Amino acid sequence: MDSPITIIRPDIIEFGVGTAERLGKWASDKGYARILVISDAFNSTRVETLGLKGDITVFADVTPEPDTANLDKVLAAANAADAQLVVGFGGGSAMDLAKLAAVLAGSSQTLREVVGPNKVHGPRRVALAQVPTTAGTGSEAGIRALVTDPKTMAKLAVESIHMLADIAVIDPALTFTVPARTTAATGVDAMAHCVEAFTNRKAHPMIDLYAIEGTRLVGKYLARAVKDGADAEARAGLALASLYGGFCLGPVNTAGGHALAYPLGTRWHIAHGAANALIFPHVLAFNTPSVPEKTRAVMDALGRKTSDDVQSVFDAAYSFCADLGIEMKLSALGVPDSDLDAMADDAFAIRRLLDNNPRDLARADIRSIYEAAY
Repeated sequence: MDSPITIIRPDIIEFGVGTAERLGKWASDKGYARILVISDAFNSTRVETLGLKGDITVFADVTPEPDTANLDKVLAAANAADAQLVVGFGGGSAMDLAKLAAVLAGSSQTLREVVGPNKVHGPRRVALAQVPTTAGTGSEAGIRALVTDPKTMAKLAVESIHMLADIAVIDPALTFTVPARTTAATGVDAMAHCVEAFTNRKAHPMIDLYAIEGTRLVGKYLARAVKDGADAEARAGLALASLYGGFCLGPVNTAGGHALAYPLGTRWHIAHGAANALIFPHVLAFNTPSVPEKTRAVMDALGRKTSDDVQSVFDAAYSFCADLGIEMKLSALGVPDSDLDAMADDAFAIRRLLDNNPRDLARADIRSIYEAAY
């Protein structure tokens, strides 16, 4: 309670089924006539749902786990469009690239010069809007963006208040078409943001409120949404959980779970949500001795009763993910056991997250977790 904390959120957050078109009215009221929408191939086909008017350019080539080459293409499109408003329309990849385009297009700064916290020169020249189409990353609410360096296979993280959206429009109806497998994985990603913040060394009562409620929402609604993608109440619950997870990322951030999940994406292109789900029970159980009461609260929020035994926590967390149809073995995802050492080296180097973990994760611990997950 005695630790200072700063809470940063978009000025305007529109939430609810049918709110997507409100972005168009907001943009028109602001007088934005040149608009760049950064999206993936699927979502680029439904840009009209945003109700935008004017000279609209759509970049439709966002890739999962985007790398620096994908960012270069986005920046070329942004410079050509000379937009007054940049819109991230998609999952976390589209929204992260939109953040970077908003601050780097037309700037003298390069990506390498802004990697890290608070290195972006402001003020931003263009407006930024975020419209998520999955319920997982919470990127619409945050000030961080990540891209992969293909040479080192490491995530490059940029953090800046200048990447905060002017408006976030969260319409759960946009997630109705997300397949069951993706719904499950992204839902666990949202939950992992909340759980890792809740059990974090930097945990704070002001964020705990969002973290535990986000976890509860996932526990209540994720299985329902996986079973019936058109369940509007369940989709809204997950969208809210994702938003709350985004609130957790700014002042507290994630910890060991995400650090161990990242090499799965950068080295083997496993979707971020799926990687987090596979790792989640292992790190939660590992951390239990350091945060037993909070771990119990997490499992209660997920609707899973456990004892104080670490194995009980692991079994309950594992079954929560596996029951959603998520693949829980590295070997089944095509990761060779010969790469576990390199993955452990990569994860151990992610100090910005590991230093948040409530229990020290040595390199040997990380290697053991990968072996157990294999």
